[in-house]
Amino acid sequence: MNVIFDFNSNWYVLLFAFLVAWAVLLVVRRKWLAKHEVKQQVFLAFGGMISLALMEFFAVSTGLWNYTPGNWPVILWPTYFAAILFGYQLLRSIEGLFPHRPAM
Repeated sequence: MNVIFDFNSNWYVLLFAFLVAWAVLLVVRRKWLAKHEVKQQVFLAFGGMISLALMEFFAVSTGLWNYTPGNWPVILWPTYFAAILFGYQLLRSIEGLFPHRPAM
């Protein structure tokens, strides 16, 4: 498994698209001032990123799938991180549309 630092510049588009979408939803939900909210999201993103990394390394090392040489861009991991942040905001936004009502 080779770690590649030379990758297509479109990776930056993907990475920053997730970061911008996350920031937009954060502002729309008016949670950008709630430090505990951002801290929770960052912990979730790190936890998700560690889970994804472990899954990738396990799958590649056991032959579940492989990456051809030169196809393991380092920017994949920050993009996963940004995608997890965006996913959290998306989840919370959808939850806000349908507030939980206690069962009767």
